[in-house]
Amino acid sequence: MVFDPNWLGTLAGRPELLTPEEMARADGAAPELGVPGPALMANAGRAVARAIQRRFRACRTLVLAGPGNNGGDGYVVARLLQQMGWPVAVAALAPPRTGSDAAAAAAQWRGNSVPFTPDNAARAALVVDAVFGAGLARDVDGVVADTLRAARRVVAVDVPSGVDGGTGAVRGFAPQALVTVTFFRLKPGHVLLPGRELCGDTVLADIALPDAVLSRVAPRSFVNLSELWHLPAPGPLSHKYSRGHVTVVGGEMMTGAARLAADAARRGGAGLVTIAAMGGAGVYRAGSPGLLVSGAPLAELLQDARRNVWVCVPGLGPEAARITLPVLLSSGRSVVGDADVFTAFAGAPDALRGAAVLTPHAGEFTRSFGNPGHDRVAAVRAAAARTGAVVLLKGADTIVASPDGRVAINASAPPWLATAGSGDVLAGLIAGLLAQGMTPWEAAAAGAFVHGRAGMIAGQGLVVEDLLPALTPALVEAAAQPHLFRGCR
Repeated sequence: MVFDPNWLGTLAGRPELLTPEEMARADGAAPELGVPGPALMANAGRAVARAIQRRFRACRTLVLAGPGNNGGDGYVVARLLQQMGWPVAVAALAPPRTGSDAAAAAAQWRGNSVPFTPDNAARAALVVDAVFGAGLARDVDGVVADTLRAARRVVAVDVPSGVDGGTGAVRGFAPQALVTVTFFRLKPGHVLLPGRELCGDTVLADIALPDAVLSRVAPRSFVNLSELWHLPAPGPLSHKYSRGHVTVVGGEMMTGAARLAADAARRGGAGLVTIAAMGGAGVYRAGSPGLLVSGAPLAELLQDARRNVWVCVPGLGPEAARITLPVLLSSGRSVVGDADVFTAFAGAPDALRGAAVLTPHAGEFTRSFGNPGHDRVAAVRAAAARTGAVVLLKGADTIVASPDGRVAINASAPPWLATAGSGDVLAGLIAGLLAQGMTPWEAAAAGAFVHGRAGMIAGQGLVVEDLLPALTPALVEAAAQPHLFRGCR
């Protein structure tokens, strides 16, 4: 899948992510709200058929139908495409359960039925994967994997079979879909990797399921969109102290890391930013003219209550971090913990309690909290609950978890944002937002989103020095448009 910055436009007003279990509860509540199950299935099949007709010319099509509701959607797709004049056949893995909505949809199929085999999939110009939905309970292997592997072009119903809708992980085998059509709300597996890539062009379709079901389901996971948070805006009486004072602890080695974090905090809106140079201030004084530098002892700097947010510790080193972080945490200030703190306290996550935001990448997360495994959302949630901090697991699908269980999954970051120093910029940006009064979860989510948009604005081939000036238009864009990406497919 080519990274598409406009993909988020399909999600405006619909940031909720429903796990497979939550989606099942939403479907189950629909009849009470006036939408029976057969109507949902008919609407889902119609949405898939419409998406196929818009993207492909009529061609020999095979619908692979599983025994559940996903397969029922497939039977509807087959019937509608046949009515449009397409040459369609259905290959059923197993018959639907008697009396189910899927069985009723299968009974309406009057067309050609063929064996569920790799040969039949290979002969088709287009294969509709309606075998298993997002709530997959086992690995995809054997004849199912072989048949999906033989398909040349795949359109997936709900998710490509084999993609875990809750985690985005592949269970056994999953095909690469050109298009995936899902319904009502996305699942986490649509935005988490590798599921996001395997879905191809993801279409979120309305199937007349009322939004009122959300109050019954109460989802706690979201796509990280600008409607989840509000950027701070200075008023006519604002001054530099009212906009907060960020202090970045910097060491003698890798001084660029502290500089990047400090400059990002300034661009993020903090009124003042100081680098507290633990190993001598001289090397930092040649930095940006608007940046303050102090060589005073940490205890002296902490006497100034206006220094409300601290960043610890890009480039400080594990030994210094082991000394510095406890002092900052005991001060009661908001602390953004990055980089060396995870090495300094490897295997000791309780030492991180008291931080406002922790920003590990995958390796650092593993050092402090253990291997997250295939369910990274659950692992990051657990880390946030244990430390009482918002934990931001950096990556192409950055996960932001609050101690109260909320999770935002970021999808705004282009792959070329993976460059040295990018994480330092993110830590500083979050600190700048915290300094202005944003809550830790909002500051972390907003920081991840704006950071990704700045990467898009800077463009391919960026180095971290290109990222800093791009933060300004990204912030302006996010502040000016509460629903940043609008549009539908």
